[in-house]
Amino acid sequence: MMIKKWRASGRRPGAAALAAGVPLAALVASVPAVVQAGPAAASTSARDAVPRRADFGLRRGANLDRPLRALGQRLTRSGVQALINGSGQRHLAGGCAAAAKVPAGARTYCFDKKDSATRKWYPQGVTTVSDAAVDGEWGAGRPILVSWHNDGAVRVTFVNPDRRTYRHVLLVYPAMRNGRVSYSDIDLHAGGIAWFGDKLYVADTRAGLREFDMRQIYDLAGRNGSTKHAEWVGLHGGKYYGHGYRYVMPQTGSWQYAHGWAGAKCAGHGAPRVSWMSVDRTTRGPSLIAGEYCKEQEPRGRVATWPLRNGTGLVAGSGGVAYPSWVAGLPGDRVQGGVRAHGHWWFTQSHGTARGTMLQADQRGHGWRHLSKRTISYGPEDLSCYRAQNRVWTVAEDSGKRALWGLHAPQCRW
Repeated sequence: MMIKKWRASGRRPGAAALAAGVPLAALVASVPAVVQAGPAAASTSARDAVPRRADFGLRRGANLDRPLRALGQRLTRSGVQALINGSGQRHLAGGCAAAAKVPAGARTYCFDKKDSATRKWYPQGVTTVSDAAVDGEWGAGRPILVSWHNDGAVRVTFVNPDRRTYRHVLLVYPAMRNGRVSYSDIDLHAGGIAWFGDKLYVADTRAGLREFDMRQIYDLAGRNGSTKHAEWVGLHGGKYYGHGYRYVMPQTGSWQYAHGWAGAKCAGHGAPRVSWMSVDRTTRGPSLIAGEYCKEQEPRGRVATWPLRNGTGLVAGSGGVAYPSWVAGLPGDRVQGGVRAHGHWWFTQSHGTARGTMLQADQRGHGWRHLSKRTISYGPEDLSCYRAQNRVWTVAEDSGKRALWGLHAPQCRW
């Protein structure tokens, strides 16, 4: 059985319109061009009131145990160490910082010539081993992960800075088809990713979050697999394919908005359009962070944090729903990434063909103070705080101006 382009789409299947919520709110002010001393003034507009925690509730999605068990019986299981230390990897290059306009003093990694120039794939999400583990190490490696999307598929790149190599892994959706297990492409933007323990969370803009497991990565160079036929994905003629990639990573679960899917545009109320994600390990208990990307003419975007439990990840509470511990309106529009450490926030903003902006702010209740901004690279995306390096990492997405880079950030620390 062959699956060429049967997609596990993030688009809502034919369903009723979203349940309406109350107007969004947040005590935020417009971001100034320079550092502003003292708290930002609160806006009285309808754009800027405190969001509702209930709108961000997440409930466990469909159970995938049956196809996952079947897939594990058919394919050779691998892991992160094999990905980052095995043979056949691509090599990081140099020379991309100038074209991407990476800020001076940043640490920069460049993809190879093909991946730097491609317009088929665009990098989006960033997460590091500092998110995954308390000590910032994963066995013998310290990987940085980057998600990419194209027209109908998602891949995640495992970068090994110590060896200056990287490898792509195709994300797939497992399913039983006519009594046999197969899998398909996942049609998502994948604008944000967050690695916590064995879990990898991927933003599903209108539905919630997809969940993957670092212990369930399969090597198609092993039994019943093939790295040939780049046009094929899933089961065909007794073998499993992954568009030519050696490794596939099946979805193991999902967290869906408890009160309906998000709309096609930012609404300021109801389920959020989660565009980016990160992890904060500097709070008393670790937190998952997720926020919206909203344009200037739309209601101000929102951000929320959920408690995470070591060994488990997200945990459902009363009524089987995981509610956030904190919500707020964002301090700016067009936010592509956000991360927090010790109460200090960094946000990236995109500006079309112009260079992007990094906002910084201190959290104050449901609002912000001490806001500042600076010009950074073209096309900045998701953010991750790498505590051992005192750096916040992002990726510049634009073809020919593409770079994975980390900026010195004193507040990003243990």
